[in-house]
Amino acid sequence: MTPLRIALYQGPSGVPSALADSLDALSAAARRAAAAGARLLLTNELFLTGYALGPAVRDLAEPADGPSARAVARIAAEHGIAIGYGYPERDGEAVFNTLGLVGPDGAPLATYRKTHLFGEYETTCFTPGRDLVVQADLDGVRLGLLICYDVEFPETVRAHALAGTELLLVPTALMRPYEIVPQTIVPARAWESQLYIAYVNRCGAEGDFAFAGLSCLAAPDGTVRARAGAGEDLLLAEVDPRLLAASRAENTYLSDRRPGLYASLT
Repeated sequence: MTPLRIALYQGPSGVPSALADSLDALSAAARRAAAAGARLLLTNELFLTGYALGPAVRDLAEPADGPSARAVARIAAEHGIAIGYGYPERDGEAVFNTLGLVGPDGAPLATYRKTHLFGEYETTCFTPGRDLVVQADLDGVRLGLLICYDVEFPETVRAHALAGTELLLVPTALMRPYEIVPQTIVPARAWESQLYIAYVNRCGAEGDFAFAGLSCLAAPDGTVRARAGAGEDLLLAEVDPRLLAASRAENTYLSDRRPGLYASLT
C-alpha cells in the first residue's frame, strides 16, 4: 500500500480578472505539484471564477463538459496529475456550486454539487445538489467529494466513511472569523469518521469577504499532516493507507455504532 502524495493549492487570492488567469495559475500549480511527485492537485471552492461574484456567477457558469472543463482536462493530461477544481456549473436553468475531478489522463472521474448552501449569496444564486456521496478511485485510494459548509455537518462525513471513502476532498471558501473550522472541526471530523480530509480554502479578500486560508490535510489519527498560513501556498502531503488501516483498527467508532438507536436523527 503505497502512500498517495497530494498537493493542496491555496490561492491565488482575489477574484480573477479573466478565466485565463485561473487556468494559468492552475497550470503553474499542476506543474509544481507533479514535479514534486504529487498524483492529485486540489484547488479551492469556485476556483475558476472566484467566489464573491453575486448574481454575476450565473453568467460565468458552464456545463460540466464545457470549455473550462476541457481546458482543465488538458492541464491534467499535460502534467500527468489528477485535478479537483471548483466552478459554477450550469445545467438547464439551474446553477450549482460544483467540484469537478479529472484523472491524470484528463478523463472525467466525478462531479459533485454542493448540497449544503451557506448564507444569502449561495442560497440565492445556487441550487443545492441532491447526491451526498460522490466517489472516485485514484491509485487504489477511494476519494470522496464535499464542498466547504458540507463538511461542518457530521452526518455528511460519516456517510462517506460508511461508504468506504478514504480521502475526502473538500474545496472551501471559509471566511473569517470561522477559523475554528480548519483548526478544530476538520481534524475532529477526520478522527470521528476515520478518514483523511484534504481541506483547501481560499485566501485574501474578495469584496466583503475575507477568507481565512489555513488549508490542511487532517489524518484519521487526529493529527494535521500539513497546514497553510493565511496567504497563497502549495502544500504537499501524503495519504498513507497503512496509517488509515492501523487507525481504524485502533479506533472502532464505525464498527461500534448502533444505528437502531439513531432513527430520531432522520
